[in-house]
Amino acid sequence: MFKAKQNIYFVGIGGIGMSSLARYFNFMKYQVAGYDLTRSELTQKLEKEGIPIVYKDDISLIPESFQISENTLVVYTPAVPQSHSMLNWFTQNDFEIVKRAQLLGKLTREHKAIGVAGTHGKTSISTYLAHILYQSSLKCNAFLGGISGNYSTNLLFHEKASYTVVEADEYDRSFLQLDPSLALISSIEPDHLDIYGDFDAVKEAFQDFANKTYANNGPVIVKKDAAHLLQSNGLKLTYSAVSEADYYPEHVEYENGRYVFDLIAKDERIDRVILNMAGSYNFENVIAAAALALEAGIDKSDLQQGVATLKGVERRFQLRRNDSIIFIDDYAHHPTEIKACLESAKMAFPGKEITAVFQPHLYSRTKDFYEGFGTALNLADKVFLLPIYPARELPMEGVTSKLIADEVDQAKVELVEMNDLVDRLKDSKLELLVTMGAGDISTLVPQIEKEI
Repeated sequence: MFKAKQNIYFVGIGGIGMSSLARYFNFMKYQVAGYDLTRSELTQKLEKEGIPIVYKDDISLIPESFQISENTLVVYTPAVPQSHSMLNWFTQNDFEIVKRAQLLGKLTREHKAIGVAGTHGKTSISTYLAHILYQSSLKCNAFLGGISGNYSTNLLFHEKASYTVVEADEYDRSFLQLDPSLALISSIEPDHLDIYGDFDAVKEAFQDFANKTYANNGPVIVKKDAAHLLQSNGLKLTYSAVSEADYYPEHVEYENGRYVFDLIAKDERIDRVILNMAGSYNFENVIAAAALALEAGIDKSDLQQGVATLKGVERRFQLRRNDSIIFIDDYAHHPTEIKACLESAKMAFPGKEITAVFQPHLYSRTKDFYEGFGTALNLADKVFLLPIYPARELPMEGVTSKLIADEVDQAKVELVEMNDLVDRLKDSKLELLVTMGAGDISTLVPQIEKEI
């Protein structure tokens, strides 16, 4: 694909989307190297796979063979600041530089692409779909936004792949770089308003994404309660976990973390589909993945086998327990996601007292949604709020976690620093602990589970 380029340098290689691309090119025998701000479990895995990574923004650390513009492609993520020395050096020396989404778009044109978009749920749906297709006769490649519980990676590759599954990220309008033959939109809600400005612009971007699929004569599957937000410029299908749609479940039974249901697929019925995972929104996301798989042409028995063998996604309602405490870790970082996570926890473990730990992600998101965060967190019995994880943003005056805390029942909420969290949890009576956030709270979860 990039025959003139033997080397690929990733600026921000530790991101979940960037790392799947780095793994792909490393697998394809390109020379791959990169930079990231901090060493993480993921970057350490990349290093073990043979990819050299540096953690200091220093031009002298760029490997010599990657300093030749004729044979090096540079890939970066929008999270990298404009002041980044390495990226500026590559620019000044006329290297070919592309955003992650542009590179992903080029890759997905080599196979029929299935794009999974939505404000919420896209990581789980795309990962579930990837497993369902990969274990079937169809096979697939997949560039995922999470670590598959089935494969312990965010990249799947098969020489006989019929499709490439891609998480279609709306941040920075990245998903408009893709040209899917088949697409799904799980939800359309206000988010990334620092990029879009208002909800109308968000809706317009999702419509543009749908239109690109329609232009390829593909159907767009959309969650039923969001279908009114999209114009039908082609075949629009719907799915739902709770009401009739083109794809929906009937005769749902749930017991001990296991769903058994019949799947209505347009005019057909698939009997006794079994899902061995807890969580009502996991269930909904599997309905979405099943709809995509069936539109892609999967055999019904392959679908049933794929769903039955799903093992989930890291940090998506990820369940662990010890003798006395149930732990749930989730990437939830939007009010709707927090609400869904806590409602799923209540459903899965009725009667258990829920202690929620939430690390807000981004000052802008906190400013836009602090009231919604407070309402959602009130579903828990006890709430610990960590400081805001800034990611790419600078602080905003007056925007702190206290904005959220003031919207939560004061008898149940406490502001706490990261360094003090484990001790505060030790002092608490814990039955069901739910940790949530898209920042670095995940690095603390193993310590919490070990020491409590």
